[in-house]
Amino acid sequence: MKKLNTLFLFLIITNFVFAQQDMNKVVFDEDADQEILIGYCNTDSLKTNPVTYWFLPEYESYSVDKETLNSVDSSLIPNLEIFVVMGTWCSDSQRELPRFLKTTEFLNIQSYQVILIGVDKNKNAGKIPIARMRIELVPTFIFYNDGDEIGRIIESPMETLEKDILNIISSI
Repeated sequence: MKKLNTLFLFLIITNFVFAQQDMNKVVFDEDADQEILIGYCNTDSLKTNPVTYWFLPEYESYSVDKETLNSVDSSLIPNLEIFVVMGTWCSDSQRELPRFLKTTEFLNIQSYQVILIGVDKNKNAGKIPIARMRIELVPTFIFYNDGDEIGRIIESPMETLEKDILNIISSI
């Protein structure tokens, strides 16, 4: 199973490298009746139209739980990769994504460790093959350590974002 997960991650990351020209692609989603981000995105895309109106206010107003995050073993951070499958049309993504990114900043998780993938209402990500990720709800934050999935946060945290992240990273 580990070899399969590692191969899958390799394919997704390779696809990411070759898809740079499609980075931050904005399309009109008829089901959502709005412009959305589709495919690979970076944090710069979240600070511009069509999503800045919801991203920046939530990001700026969110206060991370520093006490909980200070319990995270920082030596485990460099081996993490986190795939974030989100819908810029989705209210849960609009709430959790800015909070998550502010939390990863506090933990000094590098931007290259967090791979953002925008999907439409049918959970399609354009040219990106995400079916094996088993995405049912967005946002879904999938944590990998050395190629092995170690946990997920699906749609909203079980406790708090910080406590869920601490629990996932502590499981390594």
